[in-house]
Amino acid sequence: MDPATLIGVIFGLIIIVAANVMEGGNPMSLLLLPPMLLVFGTTLMVTMAGGTIPDAKNALASLKTAFTGKVRPAGEVVPMVVALAEKARREGLLALEDELKKVDDPFLVKGVTLAIDGTDPDEVREILEAEVHATKAHGKHSAKFFADAGAYAPTIGIVGTVMGLVHVLENLAQPEELGHLIAAAFIATLWGVMSANVIWLPIGSRLKRLTELEAARMELIIEGVAAIQAGSNPRVIAQKLTSLLPAGEQPAASAKAA
Repeated sequence: MDPATLIGVIFGLIIIVAANVMEGGNPMSLLLLPPMLLVFGTTLMVTMAGGTIPDAKNALASLKTAFTGKVRPAGEVVPMVVALAEKARREGLLALEDELKKVDDPFLVKGVTLAIDGTDPDEVREILEAEVHATKAHGKHSAKFFADAGAYAPTIGIVGTVMGLVHVLENLAQPEELGHLIAAAFIATLWGVMSANVIWLPIGSRLKRLTELEAARMELIIEGVAAIQAGSNPRVIAQKLTSLLPAGEQPAASAKAA
């Protein structure tokens, strides 16, 4: 589990509330149900209106991934692929069937299984690349949903404020109520801007980043499977895959592979 988003969102909101208290404000004055319902409810509805019902369901289902998703370093793939390559070079591809039971990466298992079954290398690559494309598309749609929500929320907050100010003008004959009404009107703008920048946009960015990392890992596996199927030297495979890793992961991967 990588709690970066959970930590960032929670502590971001805590800092905002703490700043409000330090300025002498009352935190409960920020928790007004009507503007919050308007901002969050309408934001989700108009965001859903820009896509399809399945898009909305997939995006909401991805919230768990955004807050608790585990980041699997691509460097972990290198020693696994090298170990499989060494066994295949010594005993042949068929010998990898039992070895795959120890591998916990379904994508790697799928690729090596296709190779063991004698599938043409070009077809193996096409099948695996199609899955990478599907992963990217799914992540892109989910990230876009929350990015769109982040774009809509501030404007919806302004709509709420305008509605509140209209209510203020309707009560000019009661000056003792104006201060409370004006403050309540601007709460909608606050929640619109705050939800966009503290919740929706970070979630969208998180899902996009997780998709990029997973796709990079899958693409590394494709190269590894192709090398195993071609019977390449394990040391050459290790060097090739390590060169494709992000700079921060290369030394660790090299040490494991050695």
